[in-house]
Amino acid sequence: MYKTYEMELGGRTLKVDIDRVGKQANGCAFMHYGDTVVLSTATASEKPREGIDFFPLSVEFEEKMYAVGKIPGGFNKREGKASENAVLTSRVIDRPMRPLFPKDYRNDVTLNNMVMSVDPACRPEIVAMLGAAIATCISDIPFDGPCAMTQMGLVDGEFVVNPSQEQWKNGDLNLTVASTKEKVIMIEAGANEVPEDRMIEAIYKAHEINQTIIAFIDKIVAECGKPKHEYTSCAIPEEMFEEIKRIVPPEEMEVAVFTDDKQTREGNIRTITGKLEEAFAEREEWLAILGEAVYQYEKKTVRKMILKDHKRPDGRDITQIRPLAAEVDIIPRVHGSAMFTRGQTQICNVCTLAPLSEAQRIDGLDENEVSKRYMHHYNFPSYSVGETKPSRGPGRREIGHGALAERALIPVLPSEEEFPYAIRTVSETFESNGSTSMASTCASCMALMAAGVPIRKMVAGISCGLVTGETDDDFVLLTDIQGLEDFFGDMDFKVTGTTEGITAIQMDIKIHGLTRPIVEGAIARCREARLFIMDNCMKPAIAVPRPEVGPYAPKIISIQIDPEKIGDVVGQRGKTINEIIARTGVKIDITDDGNVSVCGTDKEMMDKAVDMVKMIVTDFEEGQIFQGKVVSIKEFGAFLEFAPGKEGMVHISKIARERINRVEDVLTLGDVVTVVCLGKDKMGRISFSMKDVAQELKRR
Repeated sequence: MYKTYEMELGGRTLKVDIDRVGKQANGCAFMHYGDTVVLSTATASEKPREGIDFFPLSVEFEEKMYAVGKIPGGFNKREGKASENAVLTSRVIDRPMRPLFPKDYRNDVTLNNMVMSVDPACRPEIVAMLGAAIATCISDIPFDGPCAMTQMGLVDGEFVVNPSQEQWKNGDLNLTVASTKEKVIMIEAGANEVPEDRMIEAIYKAHEINQTIIAFIDKIVAECGKPKHEYTSCAIPEEMFEEIKRIVPPEEMEVAVFTDDKQTREGNIRTITGKLEEAFAEREEWLAILGEAVYQYEKKTVRKMILKDHKRPDGRDITQIRPLAAEVDIIPRVHGSAMFTRGQTQICNVCTLAPLSEAQRIDGLDENEVSKRYMHHYNFPSYSVGETKPSRGPGRREIGHGALAERALIPVLPSEEEFPYAIRTVSETFESNGSTSMASTCASCMALMAAGVPIRKMVAGISCGLVTGETDDDFVLLTDIQGLEDFFGDMDFKVTGTTEGITAIQMDIKIHGLTRPIVEGAIARCREARLFIMDNCMKPAIAVPRPEVGPYAPKIISIQIDPEKIGDVVGQRGKTINEIIARTGVKIDITDDGNVSVCGTDKEMMDKAVDMVKMIVTDFEEGQIFQGKVVSIKEFGAFLEFAPGKEGMVHISKIARERINRVEDVLTLGDVVTVVCLGKDKMGRISFSMKDVAQELKRR
């Protein structure tokens, strides 16, 4: 028999079935929230993986298209590569749970979350987050939980707990908060310029709800939890540490790491490592773990310097930002470009504009997310950190960093009506030494302005770090952390925003949670820093968006037509619209509400295409004057084409004031003539006249 547990959460019932399915996994939770169903499992290998110095945790969020009654698109009708949303959800589950596993644990652990049914009112992402936590807590895998997660929306000024898919898309806040019993352990947010105090209020409302979920999980664990299994510790022997300190005293290690140049520091560490390799030549078991031992020694040194001495490795003050530089138009012929440099972190961003038809189509589980007009892509080549490694396409890190910068800028973009373009920005990492995602946000903002995208406000981003001591009150916040402070510190708190408020947050930590003073202090510190960056670096490079798009960017003219006339413009099997495109070389997009966008680089051809569309949708009325090309000559008259698919006839009697015997005596194929509409004849046909209007015959 299986056990079922229920609780009310956000006005809906969360139901968890234990021992109903997946009994061979270390832990399994069959999750139901409304009609959303997610199967969450936690499994671990029996032995540690050899030859690694990290915890091999893998988190999967599997989107099954049958969950929304769809067959996957494309030629291969089965689920394949994880979608961007699946990757981002996996990362959000990973980040709060990873710090709660033992630091010396090296067994492979996989947390799998399979979405089997989706209720639009109950987002599957939050169900998977809770399911992963419950499955791990009840398993025999060592885990210092429980932890819980809540999503918070903001609709019409009111907070909404675990919002629906529609509320999530259209609200002013997308906030995910994970907590332990005492502290916040993860924050992820996208926001429409939400003020700092309002954001803090939302975070701690979610934290309160998390406490009710944790009590619920505790009840499940008490009744169904398995004893945690023993494991082989991979901690560095204390004897080895003492010997390392004897050979390389702490003062020598401080000198090695105390430099603002990453390459110099790495060279110093290589020298120290070589010295230790010589000393331990006879100790093979120590040589195998020497790299990790040196890393931990370096880490302890840096943390002591920061916490006790308030000294940063590069000599900066605690609140000081690294040297800044910014410039635009660094790349010719592209639609917009900018470069942003902060210390040894350097990002070049290139902006590309295209018609709305180039927007990314999304085939996912959320019916509200079918396309994406703004795309931010982030690349991290190995040369940016002085390494050699072949490029294999974007990994989870690249997707995550790109999504964060994308989320940061969406709130300030113009509407499709204001700016009918699809927009792509690409961040190329030239150099990396910490917080490239925040540099990408700054560079992308400037590239958009350089491209003539009328963004409403400037956006900047910065990362705040943390080093903690033995107590909650013993901590140091670091503004603008470099790579070393990120690796050896306890937190990477990234915040983007305008002068008015926050647009995105991503918080990663390596400890068991943050107190409220740390969260509030980090948010305040990030606001101060991003305003400084905007005023002292970004605005001197480009203060406002350019008034129009650049010479190499496509131009777009938009007109509105009667939706019932769309078929006339398109023509049978697209014949008419394709003819317009062939004659003018433009791109034409038509929406269901009758909005026609003509895109091209040649203004004359674009105007010509617009005139053709207008002509096609024009109803012929008496007295209207048109120009048409002779496309056919008959004994009784000539047929004129006013636009592709739009023709009319001039009777031979209406061609000239004097009597003519043959149409060919006056007209030849290809002539462009002016005619006036006479209205309908006795047969109900539209009649045209040349002789009743001033004529300037154009021969072609």
